[in-house]
Amino acid sequence: MTIVTRFAPSPTGHLHVGNIRTALHNWLFARAHGGRFLLRLDDTDRERSTDAFAKSIREDLTWLGLAPDGEVRQSDRFALYEARFAALRAAGRVYPAYESARELDLKRKILAGRGLPPVYDRAALALSDAERAALEAEGRRPHWRFRLDHGAPIAWDDLIRGHQRFDPALLSDPIIRREDGSWLYMLPSVIDDIDLGVSHVVRGEDHVTNTALQIQMFAALGVDPPAFAHEALLTSGEGKLSKRLGALGVGALREMGIEPVAVLALLARLGTSLPVEPVADPDGLAEGFDFARFGRAPARFDVDELKALNAKILHRLPYDEVAARLPAGMDQVAWDAIRPNLETLADAAGWWVVVEGPVPAVADAADRAFLAEAARVAATLDWVADPWHALGAALKAATGRKGKALFLPLRRALTGLDHGPDMAALLPLIGRDRAIARLEAAAA
Repeated sequence: MTIVTRFAPSPTGHLHVGNIRTALHNWLFARAHGGRFLLRLDDTDRERSTDAFAKSIREDLTWLGLAPDGEVRQSDRFALYEARFAALRAAGRVYPAYESARELDLKRKILAGRGLPPVYDRAALALSDAERAALEAEGRRPHWRFRLDHGAPIAWDDLIRGHQRFDPALLSDPIIRREDGSWLYMLPSVIDDIDLGVSHVVRGEDHVTNTALQIQMFAALGVDPPAFAHEALLTSGEGKLSKRLGALGVGALREMGIEPVAVLALLARLGTSLPVEPVADPDGLAEGFDFARFGRAPARFDVDELKALNAKILHRLPYDEVAARLPAGMDQVAWDAIRPNLETLADAAGWWVVVEGPVPAVADAADRAFLAEAARVAATLDWVADPWHALGAALKAATGRKGKALFLPLRRALTGLDHGPDMAALLPLIGRDRAIARLEAAAA
C-alpha cells in the first residue's frame, strides 16, 4: 500500500503552531514510509476563504521545509461532490430537514433540561411529500443530513488512542449541506480522501466524533476508511493552548528569529516518548517516526523551550548553511567564534559590530593606567599567534593583576561589554590596530 497523507487547512487565516504540528506529523509519516504528502485547501467557505491566506499557507509550509507532493482545492471539486451527493440521496442516505437554527436550538435545550444528550430526533424523516412541499411554499429551504445506520456500533483501532467504539444511535445525523447549497466539512472531506487515495488521516483528538460519523460515510460510498491517528492537543502552562500561543504562527516565529528546523524538532517530539533534541536536518526526524510513541496526555508547548532549542541548533549549524544570512564580511572563522553566544541568527549582526566597531569606551577610573599599559603591550605582540593569552601573560607579569581584575577591564575596553564570545577567538577578529585604538580610548 502506498502511504498517502494530507494536510487540510481552511484558507481563512494563518497557520498557527497547532496547524504546523499536524502538517509536520503528516509529512513525517509520509516520509518515513516513502509515501506522498498532500496539501488540500478546504476553501468551501466562500465568504471567509481568500487567495491571500492560501498563498500564506503555501509560503509557511515552504519556509518550514514541508513542501507537499501535490495540492488540490475543494472549490475546484464541486462537481465531484454533487455526483457523490446524488448517489447518496438516491440510496436514501441523505435527507432534507427544514428546522431553523432557532428551532434546533430549542430542541437541544429541551433535551438538556431532561438530562438527555442533544441528539437530533429525525423529525424531518417523518415529513410527507405534501408537508415538505408546504414548507418550501412558505419559503423554507432544506439543509441536508447524512442518515446514520443505527445497526452495528462504529469501531476502529486508532493509531494513537487505541480501540474506539461509538453507538450511532447516540449521535445526531450530521448536517452535510446548508440551505444555500454550500458544503460543510464532513462529506467533502470523505469524498476527497477517497478520490486522492488517502491512506492515513492524522489530525487532532477534537475530530474523534467526526471520524465516527465519517466512517459510515465511507461505508455508504462503498469504500473502506483510511487509518486514523488522533493526536492529543497542544497545551500551554495554563492547561490549554492560550489564545496567545494558539495564534502563534510562522510570521511570529520568524520575527522571534526562530529557525524552521527548531520548530520542526520541537513539534515532532511533543507528545511522544522521545526526547526533544537539536537536529540540523528535518529529514532525520522521519527516521523511526511511529504513532505508537505518542501518548494520550496533552502535549505542552513552551515558547521558552523553543527558544532554548533554537539556540542549541544554531550552535551546531555549519557556516555553509548560514553564510548567505550573515553580515557582509563574516567568514567561517568569525562564525565559529561567535555562534556559541547566539540565541537567534539575527544576534550575529550585533556581535559583528563588536568586531568591526565602533564600540563605546568603557573603563573604570581605577583601570585607566592598566589599560594604557595594555595598549603599549598590545603594540609589541605577535598578532599571528595567540594575542589574547600573550597579552594577559605580559600584563599579569607587569602589573600583578590576575583573574577577573586582569581580564574584565580588557574585555570591557575591547568590546564595550562584560560578556561575550571567547576573547581568544574574538581578539584576532578585532585585529591589532582596532584593539590598540580601543585600549587607548578606554585609557583616556
